[in-house]
Amino acid sequence: MIRVGFLYTRLRVEEKYLLEELEGRPEVEVTRISDGEKFFDITQKPAEVDVLFERSISYSRGLYISRIFEAHGIPVVNSSLVADRCGDKYVTSQLLVQNRIPTPRVVMAFDEESALGAVEAVGYPCVLKPVIGSWGRLLAKVDNRYTAESFIEHKASLGINHQIFYVQEYINKPGRDIRAFVIGDELICAIYRSSDNWITNTARGGVATNCPITDEMADLCQRAARAIGGGLLALDLFEVENGFTINEINHTMEFRNSIATTGVNIPQKMVEYVIAKASAEL
Repeated sequence: MIRVGFLYTRLRVEEKYLLEELEGRPEVEVTRISDGEKFFDITQKPAEVDVLFERSISYSRGLYISRIFEAHGIPVVNSSLVADRCGDKYVTSQLLVQNRIPTPRVVMAFDEESALGAVEAVGYPCVLKPVIGSWGRLLAKVDNRYTAESFIEHKASLGINHQIFYVQEYINKPGRDIRAFVIGDELICAIYRSSDNWITNTARGGVATNCPITDEMADLCQRAARAIGGGLLALDLFEVENGFTINEINHTMEFRNSIATTGVNIPQKMVEYVIAKASAEL
């Protein structure tokens, strides 16, 4: 019997699919662990499980609880190292650059004056992003110096994470981007996310359609996944003149709009990976 701890914040559509897949397997015993309802004594083993499947909505909760489990010898999917690398946009970008994987240019700044200089160094338009965040929230497209000054002043007033200025080159997308799903070392499927808005996340209204996988796309995604540390990953790609560039990588991917769209049983493949990870440790 393989004992799987399932860490969650709330049971969204994705978590329900994953639990249905896990609990339908006779060789698996599932322990549900709420990341808000339970406290953890760091001197004690947090649960009698063989692997933790981390599906917290909260980046911070998932990261620290994963570290507690790992400190007691329990593997986590995805690991806290991968979560740390994906959850911080600077860290993701730096790893991609170090591994010579195409990614939009990023300039970092740490006060308002240098942030304005960073924006002008990148050029207009460019994008201001929080270093930690998801679902396309608190992104700002900066078109000129006036909006740059306004956005920078506003961000500086929001709190410590927003006083770290991550300034990214704007990629003029063809009305869509690509979300690619990598499990282990395999690109299993991909979708286009199309929108009239420059932010194409499906959480912000983007429409999902199937994206055919090419050898070039598969090679790029596999290299990027290895650079991050591997696991269950969703990569956001932009189409550019000479191929693709990788924008971000997500470690607790949403996939509700991608199962029927691609014809791939994504939760089944995710669960198979988690079970294989646990079996390898037994």
